[in-house]
Amino acid sequence: MPMPVLRRALIAASAAAGALSLSLTAAPAPAHAAQPLEYAALGDSYSAASGVLPVDPANLICLRSTANYPHVIAARTGARLTDVTCGAAQTKDFTEAQYPGVAPQADAVTPDTGLVTLTIGGNDNGTFINAVTSCGTAGVLSGGHGSPCKDRYGSSFEDAIDANTYPALENALRAVRAKAPDARVAVLGYPWITPATADPSCFVRLPIASGDVPYLRSLQTHLNAVVRRAAEETGATFVDFAQASEGHDACKPVGTRWIEPLLFGQNIVPVHPNALGEQRMAERTMSTLGIG
Repeated sequence: MPMPVLRRALIAASAAAGALSLSLTAAPAPAHAAQPLEYAALGDSYSAASGVLPVDPANLICLRSTANYPHVIAARTGARLTDVTCGAAQTKDFTEAQYPGVAPQADAVTPDTGLVTLTIGGNDNGTFINAVTSCGTAGVLSGGHGSPCKDRYGSSFEDAIDANTYPALENALRAVRAKAPDARVAVLGYPWITPATADPSCFVRLPIASGDVPYLRSLQTHLNAVVRRAAEETGATFVDFAQASEGHDACKPVGTRWIEPLLFGQNIVPVHPNALGEQRMAERTMSTLGIG
């Protein structure tokens, strides 16, 4: 090839290479990977999975399990979880310290939070513990007959829910909404503890008199209805377990029940969800929210 022609070819090739280099340098950088969903889990022992192993060593006082439904949701969605669930929490503990060194739960919610889940309200007024222990004691003394708990307490549990729990729920949920106005807030109902009617074979594990089994069921129905109303009135999503947990109460056998019985159960904390229950609570929540 003659030198002038070769020189022109080299110049053209050099210019093309320079243009390519400039093009590559000027090309926009690839978009960053999407940031994980910021997820704050609040709530009481049903959210903490108190009694389910393994216990979170970061906060033993709250009896929080690393197998609770928030951990299941985070694992399946890739969300970045901040878990402040705590056994025995009441609605007031969203804005006050439950124990020394345990911050108010709402402090875990920030403007960057995209998802909040919780169960709350069952411990207000001592509703769950007072009803279960009082009715259990009455059931033992009556030999399982009649409705001694209903006869003694009547509507008092439900009256306290209406007068105290409902406004406290609204205040707690509004405090969460104020912290993260754009977050999706899912308020879970409580899965069934008792069957709809008495199961005589269950009395040794859940010593509730036959007439008080529907009484406790009605009390839980009332509490869940109040939780639903507070959720809806504060712009939250209510996760309903009325149908999903039917047939999975504390009287059912291992592998079927989601809630452990009062006696001879597998959890160290009775009348609470087991690992299967927590998993199903996670699945129902994700299905309701359309995530995962």
